[in-house]
Amino acid sequence: MTVPSIQLHDGTSIPQLGFGVFQIDPADTAEAVTQALEVGYRHIDTAEMYGNEKEVGEALRSSSIARDEVYVTSKLNNGFHRPDDAERAFEKTLGDLGLDRIDLFLIHWPLPTRYDGDFVSTWRTMASFVEDGRAASVGVSNFQPAHLQRLVDETGVVPVINQVEVHPYFTNEDVRAANVKHGVATEAWSPIAQGQVLDDAVLSEIAEAKGRSTAQVTLRWHVERGDIVFPKSVNPGRIKENFEIFDFSLTDDEVARIAGLDRGEDGRTGPNPDTFDYIPG
Repeated sequence: MTVPSIQLHDGTSIPQLGFGVFQIDPADTAEAVTQALEVGYRHIDTAEMYGNEKEVGEALRSSSIARDEVYVTSKLNNGFHRPDDAERAFEKTLGDLGLDRIDLFLIHWPLPTRYDGDFVSTWRTMASFVEDGRAASVGVSNFQPAHLQRLVDETGVVPVINQVEVHPYFTNEDVRAANVKHGVATEAWSPIAQGQVLDDAVLSEIAEAKGRSTAQVTLRWHVERGDIVFPKSVNPGRIKENFEIFDFSLTDDEVARIAGLDRGEDGRTGPNPDTFDYIPG
């Protein structure tokens, strides 16, 4: 099964379906990533704050798949936004992953109430990683429209991707529209709302009609809307099931019905980026 790629504005491309490792215990990460690679995933999403970059690197090194065939993303720890700290954190990420170059590196959260509200100098540092060849692309995660606009206005450097919470109960249309305005691709984290959508009546009805699981229908909905998605699981059967979403399609009406499940802010499962200020101890 061939996974489509999304063309990014810097000329690179990213597989539209990836494998996420958020909340996977480090002890289970290498095996889960290995399973995903064997199924056919060629896009792995991790972060320093997940605590499992080393184990992702272990799986990559033990795989027979060529390095340039696997797209790897990681993210900057919230505690290292100052330029010198960001530089050191990035080098640590490369070392833990066992890579000399990463495909995509993101600012994990904007933290507008921290660092005197300065995420712009952090972004300038991120851009330098592309300039010196250590990152193919850089982007952001959890950036609201105003945060994104500020980066563009003050630096002229447009992120290739904005990775944000998106799922049927929180379609996050304002952010998706801002991304489109700037030519930024949308990546959807928490694509099934931490499992909350799996018993939804509308999704269950569509899934039954398609002979698919509600998770597959939800992931297919993301794909048909043009977003990049990276579900996570440690269950081999579920890892395989989540990959098998490219041999069926949804009608325009079905896509609209699922989008109609949006609950606005009440559907958000994660923190609000405007106020989130967590820094690991």
